[in-house]
Amino acid sequence: MNHRIVSSVLRARPTVPLRRAAAPSVATTIRFSSSDAHSQESFEAFSDRYVAFFQGAQDLFELQRGLNNCFAHDLVPSPGVIEAALRAARRVNDYATAVRILEGVKEKVETKHQYQAYLDELKPVREELGISTKEELYTS
Repeated sequence: MNHRIVSSVLRARPTVPLRRAAAPSVATTIRFSSSDAHSQESFEAFSDRYVAFFQGAQDLFELQRGLNNCFAHDLVPSPGVIEAALRAARRVNDYATAVRILEGVKEKVETKHQYQAYLDELKPVREELGISTKEELYTS
């Protein structure tokens, strides 16, 4: 039965070749992403922008979006930016994100010495907020 239906449908198809509709020739404006606007931004301006962003983050989605954007750049965020991000993570009550911020710093720096310098500079903030590193949590 199915064979008859398929064959009758195939035989009933039109034999006239179908043409594609011509694409409309409308001029469109290309808008570049927002990262292009910050391509000539100084490190200080970058740091100030993200400190202000993290100070204003009110929910986890906004915090994680800011972290993704911040860590996507080809530089290591300043300790001030990391401090603001840690405080935002605790403000939205997400301890796991706070620990992952420190993991992100560990991945971004080039040497263990640089990572230790970040940890040393952020130690008062980490103690105030009660944030441990992944290494401190899992010492096996």
